[in-house]
Amino acid sequence: MTRPPRSRKRLGYPAAAAVFAVGMAGTTLPTPLYGLYREQLGFSELMVTVVFAVYALGVIATLLLAGNVSDEAGRRPVLLAALGFSAASALCFLFEGGLPALFAGRLLSGFAAGLLSGAATVTVMELAPPGRAARAGLAATAANMGGLGCGPLLSGLLAEYAPWPLRLPFIAHLALIAVAAVLTWFLPETVASARVRGLRPRPQGLAVPPTMRGVFTTSAVAAFAGFSLLGLFTAVAPAFVAETLDVHNLALTGLVVFSVFLASTAGQALMGRVGQRRALPGGCFVLVAGLVLVGASLLFTSLPLLVAGALCGGLGQGLAFRGAVAAISAAAPPEHRAATVSAFFVIAYLGISLPVVGVGALTLGIGLRNAGLAFSGCVLALALGVGLSLARRPPAPR
Repeated sequence: MTRPPRSRKRLGYPAAAAVFAVGMAGTTLPTPLYGLYREQLGFSELMVTVVFAVYALGVIATLLLAGNVSDEAGRRPVLLAALGFSAASALCFLFEGGLPALFAGRLLSGFAAGLLSGAATVTVMELAPPGRAARAGLAATAANMGGLGCGPLLSGLLAEYAPWPLRLPFIAHLALIAVAAVLTWFLPETVASARVRGLRPRPQGLAVPPTMRGVFTTSAVAAFAGFSLLGLFTAVAPAFVAETLDVHNLALTGLVVFSVFLASTAGQALMGRVGQRRALPGGCFVLVAGLVLVGASLLFTSLPLLVAGALCGGLGQGLAFRGAVAAISAAAPPEHRAATVSAFFVIAYLGISLPVVGVGALTLGIGLRNAGLAFSGCVLALALGVGLSLARRPPAPR
């Protein structure tokens, strides 16, 4: 790796974090708009969850095929490619002509997120000045989860209070992408021998060393449960708010989804105070409390309880997620660390898609409210079981 001059580094890592946030915001931008698409195109809640899940397939495919491509091609080309995928996704939604365009937009959005997850995080860390690694790590976390939260907040506000509710959010995002592309162009490159020509993506597969399968299993299951909650809020929560709670303000819907990602960012930031040994089991128990509140909000049709569940569940998800990443990084042999972390993220993104599609399927038979209650109960049992297991045998500190 090369290190750019110090003055450029100080400008670099906040700019890289801003690029990261803009790219991730595009992945959740359609969340408050799914109800409008349902009215316009006439598809079911199951189809909403399938459209959402296509995004996770794009992320997983990118992680498996090109998760480490920025190590060879350089950070800037990969960031620009991710922004290109994000812009193409926005154009699919902007000129939407039916379900195929929605599927294409979500798949392209998944490609963008898969590239950003690794390349943008590493870029933020590498551009940090000496002694500010912890601050840069928090900036990367805030950019990731904060960007995911700002997407539905932006689109909800524009769709509710501005004209062209299905177009203006994507026009605004395209403008932000243009600014992010300019910032990326002027970022210092940190890969000394970057090469784009002759580069071919190589499938990485899922590789977990036998010596750490116990740690990997508990950490991955905890991440699966936490990401299931994020998937619920980004795919199905708008329908819960509109149909079960009878609230039809899209800006408020976006704010509810924003709150779970804001809480997740706060939970990840808390790990330094809680400690790695307690973060993973403690986060699971806080996640359980959040799921109880989400279930209660559906049972008693209460918006305040849903917001409380979003805040509590997001806090637990963030705390458990960062604890899980730290536990896996500590247990994995150095020569297998990247592959192990990639396998961990694949399991996490399966959590953001498969359970949500299950909720959509259940709505056809038992209705949205009962499907939400069933989801809350299943994920609660999963998180509680992992939390109890980790309480008995906490992961060793890094």
